[in-house]
Amino acid sequence: MSIVHSDGLRQFQQDNATPHSSRVSTNWLQEHSSDFRHFHWLRKSPEMNIIEDIRDALLHAVEKRSPPPRTPMDLWTVMKDEWCEFLPGYLQTLVETMPHRFASLLSAHGGPTRS
Repeated sequence: MSIVHSDGLRQFQQDNATPHSSRVSTNWLQEHSSDFRHFHWLRKSPEMNIIEDIRDALLHAVEKRSPPPRTPMDLWTVMKDEWCEFLPGYLQTLVETMPHRFASLLSAHGGPTRS
């Protein structure tokens, strides 16, 4: 999802996770930096990233499978099946936690919000 501000600039959130800080990614960002407002997260900050919650839920569901997936294709199939099993409100609930997550981050002055 792209956020476009009234000045026409898009917002880019950089968490500096390993794939996001590769040479190719860094070069692209430098070349296009005038097109974006940059919002820097804490490095690999799970408390600010709902994808971490989703990943954990999927991994937990896969670990409960019996028998466990044995091949990469089995794993892909199980992951797709488990994704479809998420309750309709699950993702919405995660999105709705964002204001609280941001408030916690501000209260912690940008530091960790969980120990």
